[in-house]
Amino acid sequence: MVRMVWQSEEMPGMQSRQRTSTNGSQQQPQAPRAAPAQKAAARPPEIPPEFKADAILSSDAPALIQLLKDPQASVFQKAKACQRLAVIGGKDAVPALAALLTDPQLAHYARFGLEPIPDPAADEALRDALKKVKGKLLVGVINSLGWRRDAKAVDALAKLLDSTDSEVAQAAAAALGRISGLRAAKLLEDGLKRTKGPVRSAVAAASLVCAEGLLAQGERERGLALYQTLMRPDVPKPVRLAAMHCTFAAETSLRRQR
Repeated sequence: MVRMVWQSEEMPGMQSRQRTSTNGSQQQPQAPRAAPAQKAAARPPEIPPEFKADAILSSDAPALIQLLKDPQASVFQKAKACQRLAVIGGKDAVPALAALLTDPQLAHYARFGLEPIPDPAADEALRDALKKVKGKLLVGVINSLGWRRDAKAVDALAKLLDSTDSEVAQAAAAALGRISGLRAAKLLEDGLKRTKGPVRSAVAAASLVCAEGLLAQGERERGLALYQTLMRPDVPKPVRLAAMHCTFAAETSLRRQR
């Protein structure tokens, strides 16, 4: 008869025993019992009613405008209304959106709704907001004016180059560069003479963008002159090198009028 003894064997995370015969043969351990069937997966939680947006996103512009004016509407509902008005909004939506530009929670959404509206009323609302907001809200309004390329805002933006808030001054410079044009170019050149530190670097970078815009607008001589200004030794090196490159590209372009 074969005598059996117990021998322990380490297995990951557990101790199991196997029976080993004295003649070296092993008996296979019994398969573990099947684990009980898992319960059916729980249904995903439903979206709370106050965070359901389907009705808002399918509303027409008049209904969305009324929602923005409703003091009982939640921040979430108004935010979704602003997002929808960015797609379907027009001049009629401007006053309701403009009223939210001073709201710390909704100002970003209001600008999101205003920026695509092609009517000049949106530009006017953003220009008016320059005098009503400060800090990051002001930076946001400045950015929106830059994205809309509002030429009527350039003088107000140029004054902000002297702001004690560095972020505001840098945003104003970037907006002027994006708007471009002869007036913006002059204001940026003036700013390059009087600003310092990070603001001056922002003005230099914005001037580079402005010069590119001038070339695109057909103001070739003025654009090249601005590049020349940016090649001065006191201009930050990255901008100086970029101005040299852009000048070379413009002068050697096959599309150049000869």
